Amino acid sequence: MPALGEPPFSVKPLYNRESFEFLVIDDEEAITRFLAAYLTQKGHTCATLTEGFQTHIWLEMNDCEVAVIDLNMPKVDGISLITYIREIRLRLPIIVFTGVGYDEQKMHEALRAGANGYVSKNLPVEQLYCVLSRVLATARQRARQEQTVRRRPLLAGAA
Repeated sequence: MPALGEPPFSVKPLYNRESFEFLVIDDEEAITRFLAAYLTQKGHTCATLTEGFQTHIWLEMNDCEVAVIDLNMPKVDGISLITYIREIRLRLPIIVFTGVGYDEQKMHEALRAGANGYVSKNLPVEQLYCVLSRVLATARQRARQEQTVRRRPLLAGAA
């Protein structure tokens, strides 16, 4: 039983759970290397792409649980990439990790395109990790709810 004032549940940080598979898509190789090293240090696996147009081929041959995407990339912009991913992977959580800072218009465009979260590169990487934790927890909860709904037997007949 929790002590007075403590919540009746505990929120486990992402790093205390099983390993997750990430895909980081950013044209800046230093960013992809940094995020891959950070996530690997936290016990996860992380694939990286520095060309947005490679995403289609990568997703056909691989799987991931979260995509982390930059908005400003040459050849394929982040909003178009989010829209594309949403078409082929409806439930894949997508987090925007961008250097444009807090641009409200860009943030809303990304969210309308299907992003699940938005974090500025100007913030500490721990902020990104908190957003990833929240998004993954929500995705896992949604998946459990969908499995529960599928398991319920259909009622036959009328009342």
